[in-house]
Amino acid sequence: MTMDRHGREQRRDASEYQVSYRHVVAPVQDEWFVGARLKFEHKPGANDAEVRELLDRRKASQPIGEWSCGSVFTNPPGDHAARLVEASGLKGYRVGDASVSEKHANFIINHGNATADDLERLIGHVRETVEREHGVRLNTEVRIMGAPG
Repeated sequence: MTMDRHGREQRRDASEYQVSYRHVVAPVQDEWFVGARLKFEHKPGANDAEVRELLDRRKASQPIGEWSCGSVFTNPPGDHAARLVEASGLKGYRVGDASVSEKHANFIINHGNATADDLERLIGHVRETVEREHGVRLNTEVRIMGAPG
């Protein structure tokens, strides 16, 4: 399911998208995923123990089970957004009810009552701080759906 800037929902078929690693070309601009039903093919050689190990590593390093935006910033060339955010002293930094995750600095946590304004102000503060401290402008992986600014 997708939603556009005006809150209109649309159901689309997978065939309408061009998908590659970390990149999706949508049939319509300014329309974002808000839900999806995924079907995965079984890959020969995929071992259940290896998959469990990967999921365990992810659970240990990311705030799985907490309300979050997921990965907020793309990694700049040759570096990691999380490293830059953490090196800027921003783990745990809070705006309203949103904070930079203590577990993984590229995740923003909603502690239950964060507003869109809290999230946008926190993202802005992180971007400005990292750029000031490290000279790197972070780009967001998440998309802001509200009125364009």
